[in-house]
Amino acid sequence: MRPTADRVKEALFNILGGLVPGCTFLDLFAGTGSIGIEALSRGAAGAVFVEKFKENIGVIKENLTVTGMAGKARVLHQDVADALILLGMEGAKFDLIYLDPPYLEDHRISTLAGIARYGLLKPGGVAVVESGKKDSLPSEVEGLKMFRQEKYGDTMLSFYCCK
Repeated sequence: MRPTADRVKEALFNILGGLVPGCTFLDLFAGTGSIGIEALSRGAAGAVFVEKFKENIGVIKENLTVTGMAGKARVLHQDVADALILLGMEGAKFDLIYLDPPYLEDHRISTLAGIARYGLLKPGGVAVVESGKKDSLPSEVEGLKMFRQEKYGDTMLSFYCCK
């Protein structure tokens, strides 16, 4: 049985727990923005949403408005690789980074490498990769070290921190 997205989201935030309040959150491949909005609703100080599809940008903005979280959010309408460069140039740093790239496109490792290369994860921060349970992720990517993996039906969450 495949767990619902809500069940995976609940498990994710149960694991992250006390790291969320007051954190800066980066939601990559944001889709509808549900993960970043959940972080904001649990007390994140601010969130940046990155999504390349125009139709999803409208949904994210609408969801932020409906939830009253628009004032704590920045929405970037661009490809994740370009957004990582931009955020790096701006000197942005995040406590928590979540990435859920399309399962059929292999952007997980290159995105983790970009996070490390541009120094986007604060010391003590956590980057979480959502993938299919059969997807193989390396134990280390350019200085980011995997320290935990959890499987929920067909979904796997992999947790990375700075070495």
